[in-house]
Amino acid sequence: MTARALTDSRPHPLDEQLVEHVQAALTEYLAERRADAAAVHPRFAEAADELREFVLLGGKRVRPTFAWWGWRGAGGHPDDELASQVLLAVSALELVQASALVHDDLIDASDTRRGRPTVHVSFAARHRAGGWLGTQDRYGMAAAVLLGDLALAWADDMLHAAELPAPAMRRVRPIWAAMRTELVGGQFLDLFGQVSGDDTAETAMRVNRFKTAAYTVERPLLLGAALAGGSERLVQAYRQFGADIGIAFQLRDDLLGVFGDPEVTGKPAGDDLREGKRTLLMALAMRTARERGDQAALTALTEALGDPELDAAGVDRVRQVLRQLGTAEQLERRIEELTESALAALAQAEVAEPAATRLPELAHAATRRRA
Repeated sequence: MTARALTDSRPHPLDEQLVEHVQAALTEYLAERRADAAAVHPRFAEAADELREFVLLGGKRVRPTFAWWGWRGAGGHPDDELASQVLLAVSALELVQASALVHDDLIDASDTRRGRPTVHVSFAARHRAGGWLGTQDRYGMAAAVLLGDLALAWADDMLHAAELPAPAMRRVRPIWAAMRTELVGGQFLDLFGQVSGDDTAETAMRVNRFKTAAYTVERPLLLGAALAGGSERLVQAYRQFGADIGIAFQLRDDLLGVFGDPEVTGKPAGDDLREGKRTLLMALAMRTARERGDQAALTALTEALGDPELDAAGVDRVRQVLRQLGTAEQLERRIEELTESALAALAQAEVAEPAATRLPELAHAATRRRA
């Protein structure tokens, strides 16, 4: 790590406008790939436009941000010759995220995302408006599967479009491969948990670990460290920090799924309940109800979980039960404990400024958010 990297805490324009630069990189790349889609057929280009809008019109760019600051913390600098290529590589994480969300919305039968119709709903509407053959829902489902696959394929292409030195790419490749497997594995475990009725806290935490934590914080940080050739000590600190903050991020998401304001979150309150998600919030609530012998609370929870017709009054009843059981407060405490553990791990490593300051700020922003 260079002396400049250790001591330079001055803000850099690229750091301060990182989200805008990620957005610009995605805009340019998707415009290029739209031309490839158009060469196949105009209809396919229209489908690619739907994916482009999905990627560009929403999202906080959490994953590229953690990857960028992971790179900065390992000694990377915006004035380095490879900075533009690093930006391209970390921006590819947004296409991985798009793939996960498109598929997740389909699996969960969600109607909206970020206040807009989900991809499968949008394509079903196109089918209905066009009076086409077959069923609109099946067409919407198939289109969402294909566009989610396209996003993942383009994510790989975007990563490899970055002109990185061969040693850096060798370090990055196993992290990228593990991240994709973990993501799909976590989604599968989430799906299996819904159909098997497994409501244990251990299973919920495993889903959190692989479906969200790994590809949201931990793997992006490790990707950034790999791009800069970070030390093993730094990698281990990033691993602990990323796992803890990633899980805390998901636990906040679990709380927002029940208690969040739809005007802020962009999704209807109670969707996790209707979809039958065995979140840690629900797992802890059910365990507490059983330990207390509170059959009324347990019945209210089990009847609501997986009920697609659950209305606002039903969601309110679940909120009441969760408050009575103290589960929401229990989850808040766990989020705080994970955040403290993460920051302690980070403090044990030599992290370059300004990342040493910025990463804790990002941790608090990720775990205290309202959307």
